[in-house]
Amino acid sequence: MTGVDGRRRPGVVRRRVGVIALLALIVAVGGYVPLALLSPLAPAAADVAAYTAPAEASPDLTFPSYGATAVEATGWDDSLTTSGDERPRPIASISKVVTALVVLDERPLDGGDGPTLTFGPAEAALVDAYRAQNGKVAPMAAGQALTERQVLEVMLIESANNYAEVLARWAFGSDQAFVDAARAWLADHDLTSTTLVEPTGLSPQNTSTSTDLIELGRLALADPDVARTVGTATTTVPGIGEISNSNELLGLDGVVGIKTGTLDEAGACLLFAADYTIGGRQVTVVGAMLGGVDHDQLDRDVQALLSSVADRFRTVTLTTRGDAFADYDLPWGDAARAVAAEDASVLVWGDETVEASVETDDVGAAPAGTRVGDVTFTVDGERHVVPLELDTTIGEPGAWWRLTHPDEVL
Repeated sequence: MTGVDGRRRPGVVRRRVGVIALLALIVAVGGYVPLALLSPLAPAAADVAAYTAPAEASPDLTFPSYGATAVEATGWDDSLTTSGDERPRPIASISKVVTALVVLDERPLDGGDGPTLTFGPAEAALVDAYRAQNGKVAPMAAGQALTERQVLEVMLIESANNYAEVLARWAFGSDQAFVDAARAWLADHDLTSTTLVEPTGLSPQNTSTSTDLIELGRLALADPDVARTVGTATTTVPGIGEISNSNELLGLDGVVGIKTGTLDEAGACLLFAADYTIGGRQVTVVGAMLGGVDHDQLDRDVQALLSSVADRFRTVTLTTRGDAFADYDLPWGDAARAVAAEDASVLVWGDETVEASVETDDVGAAPAGTRVGDVTFTVDGERHVVPLELDTTIGEPGAWWRLTHPDEVL
């Protein structure tokens, strides 16, 4: 309405302004409500917890006080441990392991028994020749015939010196040709601290270090014919009868070989290997002990060393399913943890440092069990990845929270 002067009355104007404002509010609210209720929310980042590495001291190895010793768990690069000196020492009949590997490199058995060797008068005369040197021998008669494998068995199991010489000479034609081949073979296999001047080990000039012998032991175990032979306790050979392994530890404490050695200049020596199952894994330990007074004491010292090696392995629990590595706190009050989705453990040698790094995704509403990242453990250079998942459901925020938190919603 207008007054007599044609102007709008103030009350009418105010009512219309109010109506317009109300309509604007209704329009604004009508637009805000669906936006607030339907707009996606920004995901929340996790708060990563500090990781505490498991700690447990490992026992020391039990080494003898004499000679030179080395031991290693194959496949565990940091496990090689030594005691005593590192100078080349006489290795006595451990030399026969080199002889076997050099001969088989030249004349492989290829899964069979090899050709037949027939002994003549010269070979038969070696029995008395080696007896005169106080060397161990096995019967060898002119006209006797054995396969290459059988000769190898008598050499390695019975440790017969006459059989070592016959095998080397048969494979290479002469003693010097064998020595030249052995020198080349040792160089090819980086056994630079090992010297062989004859095939039996009766010469104190056949020398090696304990660490070189560890590598020799690995090579012996990798050759199926040598590994099978040095692991044989007894066998019967035609014309000889039953022969028994000179390694009295064979079959005890997991010992599977490899070769004894005895010489005045060398003392009692043993290149040994043992198999264990530790933490569900197969572990092979190779060792060499040189310079013992006698084999009875040496064997006791080897057993003590092997026991300490086994004790130095331990299974480290990296995580157990359900262990928390991060927390999620959502703005609307819901919370959840990022937990390990599975158990994880690792077999370690000695004192190993365990490191962990956590990577998480930002999350919003999500059901329990949703994968939200990984925790990566690093042990001795190896990575072990364990997935992380939500331990509980993160629900959607309610309508009232959405309507009353425009800053988080829009």
